[in-house]
Amino acid sequence: MSTPFYVSPQQAMADRAEYARKGIARGRSVVVLTYADGIVFVAENTSRALHKVSEIYDRIAFAAVGRYNEFENLRIGGVRYADLRGYSYDRADVNARGLANVYAQTLGTIFSSTGEKPYEVELIVAEVGKNPGDDQIYRLTPDGSVVDEHGSVAVGGNAESIANYLDQRHEEGLTLPEALKLAVDSLARDPNGGTARTMTPDQLEVAVLDRGRWQQRKFKRLLGTQLARLLEGDASAATDDDATPPAADGAPEGE
Repeated sequence: MSTPFYVSPQQAMADRAEYARKGIARGRSVVVLTYADGIVFVAENTSRALHKVSEIYDRIAFAAVGRYNEFENLRIGGVRYADLRGYSYDRADVNARGLANVYAQTLGTIFSSTGEKPYEVELIVAEVGKNPGDDQIYRLTPDGSVVDEHGSVAVGGNAESIANYLDQRHEEGLTLPEALKLAVDSLARDPNGGTARTMTPDQLEVAVLDRGRWQQRKFKRLLGTQLARLLEGDASAATDDDATPPAADGAPEGE
């Protein structure tokens, strides 16, 4: 009878982490950073149907890189968790920290299981607060580790190079066009020092958690002409679609 091949637990975990890391690195990056009025998400993504950035709940959004089917399952699970908790208790009880803990438990369980491969995903869970100091951004790795990020974060692709670029240039109080320009510049740059790429709105998936929206739901996608104007530096485009709340009691606007 042959002797089973022995691999130490430490080596097995290192191999699983390396496997997941290589899968994530093959994907295109996502950048998340704070600006004066909220949090902006910018992903390099040409698909209009397969989103890397999505809404979870009123003030919470989700971004991911890696295998689409895996992070989509996690997104759906997060929406169900948030809806159930908000319905059972109170909408205010749903927060990014609780959601990040749920994701961490799920990813950690899958990562440590010898019966299945680790998920090739890296997640960002963000919540916009009533004030800039209350904004929360959490990054989750395939092994279930949670990192509390501040200001900016990048995942996927050349995440380390992009994160260093953002750390050196990101400031508090940026306008939305300034934050978008910084995010796009970080995605377009060549990590080897070559000429930066030119990125068009069609190559980008952009969304914001805007604390200034009058709606309870703060998530908004930036598309088409509005996104193009913001990329050109037109700050007035940020509030094109939600500048005025609807009239109360069903009365026509203006009455």
